[in-house]
Amino acid sequence: MQRRNTVRVFVGSTLALAVLGAAMAYSASATPNKGNAALGKAMFATKCVACHKADGSGGVKLTGNPTPNWKDPKTWADPKRKDDDYFRDCITNGKVKSGMVAWGKTGQIKPDQIENLIAFIRTFQKK
Repeated sequence: MQRRNTVRVFVGSTLALAVLGAAMAYSASATPNKGNAALGKAMFATKCVACHKADGSGGVKLTGNPTPNWKDPKTWADPKRKDDDYFRDCITNGKVKSGMVAWGKTGQIKPDQIENLIAFIRTFQKK
């Protein structure tokens, strides 16, 4: 009898932890962006429009690859754009193949401003 109760407690605890873990994972993936899109829009207008165009349609070819069209659902279907880490890396470190400037590395755009830019870029994404 004692062993049966121990097994029940163990199974119940394990199940509760699994449910809690799943809920935490879901809430982490559903967390809204840290940045302020309105502030990001102002930064985009001064630093990004030359290559990404004011409407986000991109297509400017500086080196090998054209800048992305943020209005195109196919752009957002790319798995690398599912989370903000990709954008953070691009803005911070640049992308040589596309001619993307390393805005963060050069200190021209600060980390909180990068978060604002990401929030604004996400406004082009169709839900």
